[in-house]
Amino acid sequence: MVVASAFSKEMAIRKRIANIFNKREDNFPSLREYNDYLEEVEDMIINLIEGVDVPAIEAKIAQYQRENAEQIMIAQARKAEEYAAALAASKGQPTQSDADALSQGPQAGSSTGTQGHYAPAIAGGIQPRPTQPLPVGSIPDMLGGEYEDDEKMKLRAERAAKAGGWSLDISRKRALEEAFGSLWV
Repeated sequence: MVVASAFSKEMAIRKRIANIFNKREDNFPSLREYNDYLEEVEDMIINLIEGVDVPAIEAKIAQYQRENAEQIMIAQARKAEEYAAALAASKGQPTQSDADALSQGPQAGSSTGTQGHYAPAIAGGIQPRPTQPLPVGSIPDMLGGEYEDDEKMKLRAERAAKAGGWSLDISRKRALEEAFGSLWV
């Protein structure tokens, strides 16, 4: 119970801080400065979780929010757009960038769009969403349009068993051996 509440507390703090300190690597001139930013944010998270110097950290967070309110809103909007695009892509719907790629021709559809973003290659239009295979025996036979009756299903099962190296005789023999093997005389 204590572990679950500590975990939920940590996750709540991490989510709150990630919504405020949401800069990306491309916001910094060098990788070193970006790593320093990430380290500072992680130090604040750990100190909030542990309860170390909380008033000073909260003041620092409030000051950062005041100074970078516009950047925070832009980053949150970009994150929401990326989420919507990913959701649309998972449902097989074209996004605005896919539609732009289609209007520019097949050379425009590349595997990567802007740096660090995935945009699937589209050649020749929107691809149909794959369907799930249907189970055998539950729909009309595709060749004859008839439903399989019990006799056809039994014949199909016997043929499948033979194709797998099994026969009805082997199954009967094994069942008899097991039945008589358990008898004590």
